[in-house]
Amino acid sequence: MSEQKLTATPGQTVGPFYGYALPFPKDNELVHPGAKGAIRVQGTVRDGAGEVIPDALLEIWQADEDGSIPQKTGSLVRDSYTFTGWGRAAVDNVGNYTFTTVNPGPTEEGSAPFISVVVFARGLLNKLHTRMYLPDDEAALAKDPLLSSLPEDRRRTLIAAREADGGLRWDIKLQGEDETVFLAYPGA
Repeated sequence: MSEQKLTATPGQTVGPFYGYALPFPKDNELVHPGAKGAIRVQGTVRDGAGEVIPDALLEIWQADEDGSIPQKTGSLVRDSYTFTGWGRAAVDNVGNYTFTTVNPGPTEEGSAPFISVVVFARGLLNKLHTRMYLPDDEAALAKDPLLSSLPEDRRRTLIAAREADGGLRWDIKLQGEDETVFLAYPGA
């Protein structure tokens, strides 16, 4: 019997159709906004020309304040008490997103705390993976294996800015000058 090789079907953009099944109540609130330690993470998603993308969708995964990876179920049922480390936010019509969460702790001694981010948007054949690092521990940022593998000007695209109220601002640019660094995971 001869061996057949199948060719993968090429990806194509057909959406986004996020409004139908993906949004759910409090999807961007990993913690209640009034909870102790709650912070706001916000930013804007832009295309290569610097124009806002009004229909992107972001998902985040993160450790809790102690650096532990949550193992609790209930990500889609927000009870305002259970921190699952996962959230989803659609941008508004001017490309802005916001999450209410906590500052993640480092997952290993001396490592830099970060939030994993996945971007879905029109024109993308596949989702984009990236990270948002907290800006507070410069020594940990300097030692981080991912950040230290990047040229200095590219590193800064992954580091958020701390705002006066304690929240974080991190803008995402999909292409062009100051493009956010995106990651490739084998098999993903």
